[in-house]
Amino acid sequence: MDLTVVAYVIYLVVSIGLTVWVARTLSRNGRVFLSDVLRGNEALANAVNHLLVVGFYLVNLGFVALYLNADDLITDARGVFEALSVKLGVVLLVLGVMHLGNVWVLNKIRRRGVMEREQMPPVPPQGFSGEQRAWATPTGA
Repeated sequence: MDLTVVAYVIYLVVSIGLTVWVARTLSRNGRVFLSDVLRGNEALANAVNHLLVVGFYLVNLGFVALYLNADDLITDARGVFEALSVKLGVVLLVLGVMHLGNVWVLNKIRRRGVMEREQMPPVPPQGFSGEQRAWATPTGA
């Protein structure tokens, strides 16, 4: 059997397995984070979570498919390991960058929401205090 085909099969199995594992982990643990970002709207958090997972699968599996082609002919077991280490290392880096990008964007959205919540007074204004006068022009010194 051609060792290049063996390397392809191992690469696909491991890459797809890693992509599924990371996507499920992000989906399961990110749901709580999304709920906080979206102010407790669970239906919207679930919908956004599902859309993020689908996008994650599309980008990562598309990259795995495009990166499948081997540049050199693999002739021995050492070549299989070397080709797999490079390809799987790049796939892991792409998965990590995608994860960090998602977390960064969601954290920016969350911070904006927290700031908006902090700007709202805890009790709505009920009137003015003190005497209300027209603005006076400042006197120069």
